[in-house]
Amino acid sequence: MSVPREKVDFKKKLGDVPHKPGVYLHRDRFGRVIYVGKARDLRKRLSNYFTPSRLMRADPKVRALIEAIHDFDWHIAGSEPEALLLEGKLIKEYRPRYNVSFRDDKRFLLVKVEVREEWPRFRLTRVKNPDDGARYFGPFAHSGALRQTLTFMRKKFGVMTFGRGSPSERERKSSTYQVPMKLAETTPEQYRERVELACQFMEGQSKELLAPLEDEMRAAAARLDFERAAEIRNMLDDLRKTTKPMTRYTTTMRHRLKLPGAIAPAADLAELGEALGLAGPPRRMECFDISNISTTHVVASMVCFLDGKPANHLYRRYRIKSIEGRQDDFASMAEVVRRRYARVLGEIEDNRLQNANSESSVVREQIDYSFSQESVPEIAARVGRIEADANPQSAIRNPQLPDLIIVDGGKGQLSSACAELQCLGLHDVPIIGLAKEFEEIYRPGKSLPQLLPKDSGALKLLQRIRDEAHRWANGYHQLLMKRRIAESTLDDCPGVSESRKQALLRKFGSVARLRRTSAEDIAKVSGIGAKLAETIAQFLKERG
Repeated sequence: MSVPREKVDFKKKLGDVPHKPGVYLHRDRFGRVIYVGKARDLRKRLSNYFTPSRLMRADPKVRALIEAIHDFDWHIAGSEPEALLLEGKLIKEYRPRYNVSFRDDKRFLLVKVEVREEWPRFRLTRVKNPDDGARYFGPFAHSGALRQTLTFMRKKFGVMTFGRGSPSERERKSSTYQVPMKLAETTPEQYRERVELACQFMEGQSKELLAPLEDEMRAAAARLDFERAAEIRNMLDDLRKTTKPMTRYTTTMRHRLKLPGAIAPAADLAELGEALGLAGPPRRMECFDISNISTTHVVASMVCFLDGKPANHLYRRYRIKSIEGRQDDFASMAEVVRRRYARVLGEIEDNRLQNANSESSVVREQIDYSFSQESVPEIAARVGRIEADANPQSAIRNPQLPDLIIVDGGKGQLSSACAELQCLGLHDVPIIGLAKEFEEIYRPGKSLPQLLPKDSGALKLLQRIRDEAHRWANGYHQLLMKRRIAESTLDDCPGVSESRKQALLRKFGSVARLRRTSAEDIAKVSGIGAKLAETIAQFLKERG
């Protein structure tokens, strides 16, 4: 049975939604998808749902939908047609209760070519059979544009559309298929060459063929033949809609989408390593983020990606200790970087000493490397190579330094992190800062930020790890806030002072565990007598 969820903070979450075309999914309190929609501008469209005026003027159905929304997801598409295709696919998968369109069995049009036939034809279909040996193009969101494209292909390439089998007598003599000779004078081999050219056109290799049409359109406009110019313009629009490469979406897991071609970890890593001038692809990346929504419970997160993919077992969460009652992202970032890599270096040194059968011990966060002629990165790299050679899986399990450190923020956060790395002797570990507003990459010693193309795989990889660090930090912050709210229940319990409250929480960990504990066990805590233990147990039972 699904557990009801709390409503998310819509205003806060909307701040992460981009002004891009895409698809959004509304979920109810049980996490079920109840509505799927598309938008030219995702943020504007989603914002409309959560304005008080929208709820007041909405009809009963829309009002019921808005009141049922507890969370939402979104997926960016390359264009509006792509968003339309993805919307239809998701509606068919989830069958949301508030959607009407696309819930039937109707599918978008595909173009099918039976390449094994002697005279292949271009036909329309709505079902793709991966085992029939045919070539498929699409799906296509604009059926009208697709039909115009097929008409153009008949005249331009002399290929046959619709029907089956060898050309009829009428088709053999028709001037429609005269490119450069009629079908009656064409062999099946020559006709197949036409089909291959038409297939290349459908795959998007259309620039050379569209250029003459553009010249003809301009010439028509120059001689004031605007009707012909408009006709060619409309034809060009149809052809571009049909032959423009589109992202193909497939679902690999429920609630998760995979965008083939958009996420390619190995290629993205190689591109990132080249863009940053690294020695090679950064196979191990660690990213830090600070969550300080209030001055209470300032926390940080560290997430790790191995070979471009999340390594959840290596994620870490931190409660910031060095600042109290204030917000200081720079000091918080410095603390978490110091704690993370002082510990990693200590564990690396422990492993090195164990390998050397040494009984020496290392005090973490206070390590003296002066006895070694190797630099700290050299020690880490050498130990990592030895362990990896002995056991390839050890490279994942054992502590090691990353190939790239990423901090969420600009120059200030980067400078704070760099200062701590310098103190630890980690002078050569690559590190960057990623500023969210304009996705600027800051590098140590460089005043101007580096900008990667918005559609580059390298930037998308950085965004994925940054967003994952943000999610991990916010989740920890929300967990601590919930614990604090629960712990505040003890403040109202008679006889429980602040010192007794802290003693109880140290012993049992949480109010939830304390609620399940008997009065006899509560009485074993120092400073808690049998009578007070009975009072606490009864109080929590009534408040449960």
